[in-house]
Amino acid sequence: MRAARWAAMVFLVVVFAASMAANYLAPAPYARQFRDAPDAAPTGQHWLGTDDLGRDRFSRLLYGTRISLVMAPAAALVACALAGVLGGVAGFAGGWLETAIMAATDLFLSMPWLFLLIAVRACLPLNLSPLTSVAITFLLLGCLGWATGARVVCADARALRKAEFVLLARAQGCGGWRLWRRHLAPNLMPVLLAQFWISVPVFILAEANLGILGLGVCEPLPSWGSLLRELEGFSLYAAQPWLLAPLVLLLLTVSSFQLALEKQEVEG
Repeated sequence: MRAARWAAMVFLVVVFAASMAANYLAPAPYARQFRDAPDAAPTGQHWLGTDDLGRDRFSRLLYGTRISLVMAPAAALVACALAGVLGGVAGFAGGWLETAIMAATDLFLSMPWLFLLIAVRACLPLNLSPLTSVAITFLLLGCLGWATGARVVCADARALRKAEFVLLARAQGCGGWRLWRRHLAPNLMPVLLAQFWISVPVFILAEANLGILGLGVCEPLPSWGSLLRELEGFSLYAAQPWLLAPLVLLLLTVSSFQLALEKQEVEG
């Protein structure tokens, strides 16, 4: 298991580094059209061929990977920040405030948030600029994906509120913001960090689902979701297996995240 975790971590580092170096590794800009070679097979110039508009698939895969691997952690950071604030305040304050925040959390958890995300994104204009669509897509992901983490943080904050060192700090006159900053927040950071890493592959898959439906990142900017939209028919795969490259990379990346996050088994 340890070897599998290390292999997964190395794979993630390589994929992330390659996507960050897309400007140097990509044989062409992601939006450049080779109009003399539309929908071409892989060649020495185009390693994964070209799409129906003549754009290099390998270049678009590199740039699309960059979008997903950079913005998914950004969305996870937003979700964890909201979870930390709302869940921490609920668990620390208790009483009616905890009841109200947990009621809102239960409401979010009871709804299929992916369908809620689709509904919200569908209400926005379809002619957004590519960069604006990236920001809005992942901001929505972060704002709608906080509920699960908030419940975990609330439970930990509630337990910390009754801990002996917190009661001792209260007895010494420490309260309010100082108690939260010096005693509760540092002890909640490991929980928030775990929620952050768990959320990253979830948001990657959520963006892919939105992209397949045409509600993710706008063209011509690529993302894994927009690249997967090309996989419309199973009949093409046998004759053109290189079309599966985005799907294979997505599955390997998400699986590597899961392997890297698993706890090492204690021997003996």
